[in-house]
Amino acid sequence: MKALQVQSLSDDLSGVQLDDLQPPERKPGEVLVKVRAASLNFPDLLMTQGKYQFKPHVPFTAGLELSGEVLEADPDSAFKPGDHVIGGDKTGAFAEIASIPERGLSPLPRGLSFAEGAAMGAAYQTAYTGLAELCGLTEGQWVLVTGASGGVGLAAVDLAKALGARVIAATGIAAKMQRIAPLYEPDAVIVSEGRFREAVADITQGDLCDIVFDPVGGDVFDECTRCVSFAGKLCVVGFTSGRIADIATNIPLIKGFSVVGLRAGEYARRFPERGAAIMAEINRLAEAGRIKPAIDRVLPLAQWRKGFEAMATRELVGKVVFEL
Repeated sequence: MKALQVQSLSDDLSGVQLDDLQPPERKPGEVLVKVRAASLNFPDLLMTQGKYQFKPHVPFTAGLELSGEVLEADPDSAFKPGDHVIGGDKTGAFAEIASIPERGLSPLPRGLSFAEGAAMGAAYQTAYTGLAELCGLTEGQWVLVTGASGGVGLAAVDLAKALGARVIAATGIAAKMQRIAPLYEPDAVIVSEGRFREAVADITQGDLCDIVFDPVGGDVFDECTRCVSFAGKLCVVGFTSGRIADIATNIPLIKGFSVVGLRAGEYARRFPERGAAIMAEINRLAEAGRIKPAIDRVLPLAQWRKGFEAMATRELVGKVVFEL
């Protein structure tokens, strides 16, 4: 089978190549899946560089997230051959066949294509776990989402709107504002440069934001501490800016807000019942037509480099999906 292998760690993808490998052997508790589509996530890029918190031993097959058809499962599995599924594991999705722990899979929501299903799971699981599960999002709250042109950021905008929030989408690239606005109709779109607190205050009439969802980190996180309201939540999602920010503890003390760390995959592994409930709710919302992932481009796996480079150079508004 064809599989995208990380043979060595590098900053320029020189250690990554498309190889011919033997299909994986299914272990008990796993489901063998014929992969139809797989989506690119920022951790996939970081893992090729050895910069993600999870550091698999090389060589490994890249890819967090897939959709496809079940080939084989345990006799007592919830899945049977021919079922259409979405999900994934920490690695292994960028291959023609993958063996995935059953807990990491759920049914492909009715009405979604394989490409849309592959683009939904990780991003919306992250968004739902952060916004609803950990930050307790309620209807009518103001939510600021940074990195709102990326897959996770756009998922957070979409989900927050679906749950009745008022949403400010923030992007670091002004040229993307017109592309973000029509996707999910946030209440406002701003550029997250410099002192953007003033823009947030104007939009919210001085109330600031009950929840700030920040996948960017760095200077953007620093300014986000000024955008969160008293008793609000500042959700730390990632560091796509490349700088892990510091915060003086007197800031959340004086403003009375909470800093909430988010690792959605780890949360689901530690609390599997909650993880399953979260994915069930995401699937319900998708089947009801209330959420739908944004896809920037669909590429054959042979063109994997174009997808990775588009992510690295921040060209994207939405997800890259590889078709197999």
